[in-house]
Amino acid sequence: MKPIQVGLLGIGTVGSGTFEVLKRNQEEIQRRAGRPIQVTMVADLDTARAQAIVGSAVKVVNDARQVIANPDIDIVVELIGGYGIAKQLVLEAIAAGKHVVTANKALLAVHGTEIFAAAHKQGVMVAFEAAVAGGIPIIKALREGLSANRIHWVAGIINGTTNFILSEMRDKGLAFGDVLKQAQALGYAEADPTFDIEGVDAAHKATIMAAIAFGVPVQFDKAYVEGITKLEAQDIRYAEQLGYRIKLLGISKRTATGIELRVHPCLVPAKRLIANVEGAMNAVMVQADAVGTTLYYGKGAGSEPTASAVIADLVDVTRLHTADPLNRVPHLAFQPETFDQAKDQLPVLPMQQVVTSYYLRLRVADQAGVLAQITGIFAQASISIDAVLQREAGEGENQTDLIILTHDCVEAKMNQAIAQMQQLSTVLAPITRIRKEELN
Repeated sequence: MKPIQVGLLGIGTVGSGTFEVLKRNQEEIQRRAGRPIQVTMVADLDTARAQAIVGSAVKVVNDARQVIANPDIDIVVELIGGYGIAKQLVLEAIAAGKHVVTANKALLAVHGTEIFAAAHKQGVMVAFEAAVAGGIPIIKALREGLSANRIHWVAGIINGTTNFILSEMRDKGLAFGDVLKQAQALGYAEADPTFDIEGVDAAHKATIMAAIAFGVPVQFDKAYVEGITKLEAQDIRYAEQLGYRIKLLGISKRTATGIELRVHPCLVPAKRLIANVEGAMNAVMVQADAVGTTLYYGKGAGSEPTASAVIADLVDVTRLHTADPLNRVPHLAFQPETFDQAKDQLPVLPMQQVVTSYYLRLRVADQAGVLAQITGIFAQASISIDAVLQREAGEGENQTDLIILTHDCVEAKMNQAIAQMQQLSTVLAPITRIRKEELN
């Protein structure tokens, strides 16, 4: 059978891994796909380096549009990244009738609705398993494996850089800044780590998972995003004492009034499997009505783990290459022409309407009546307290830390209560607030 011909746009870390795994496992992949899959053309600005990677049998050019214009290319793999030229090239490939495989979570989270609509109109596929959680097949699980289920929530450690930093802070008691430098030295963090440490990368991925899980368009602009830059080692220690670990989670949850879409640090019970995911590893939990809770764990980045997901998409596209477009699995697991947005779409809730529980750390004066003041404010706000931990002041100290865990309440109420507590003369520093997720 005629091989499927693939053109790579970019042959950096993921592109070179994709080429190597395709070559190494070609017999296995051909058996699973039903026909050979061959990279026959590569576009990269550094043509000499690219040619050295792929050898003389593959044509290398410095203009991606030459790949798109080649009538023999069946699938275009976009590995450039970012929102700019990558978007133009993906849309041009779709317009040319090419199937597209991409690892570009930022592009899909921001422009996915436009891209999927264009692909649907042209009758081509856009596959993106590698865009979320590297080698973990979470997109396929949500789109296909769990298609019988009504999904209640998805919660994931989907950024390896931040998980590595939090693991090191917990294990070694180091400050955030010190561990960040270590992560950069080891190659886990970029020279500019903003997208990772501020939660943006995780929010891109959470946006894509929410769209598939709940049948809504991608809406990155409505996600609540909070990173780990303000976390302190002492909060990680207190969380441990209370039986929790702090993780940066991407969370999407279906409620009666709408969908929660948020990324922020969370206290997670130490007994949960996901709380024990360490280093640069990723994990995603899905809670659904029929199957219950499932957990997906593995490497979230790297050359060959991500290449594994890219090639899985190539195999899927190859299998369905000649299928009727209307009978393929839809990009976001629902057929857009059968979806009435005004009637069916749940809104993404603003953070003020989210209901969760909280960890609060207050630096307070070590004097009688302080705890009564604090609990009085909670009582007025109808916020129930779950646990209180008060560190004994050291000899000669006149202030101490007061740690409070609450039961569930709406975020707007907690915001008001924190504002009131902050005004007390006995509260001596800005209050630290970390949300708590039981994931049960």
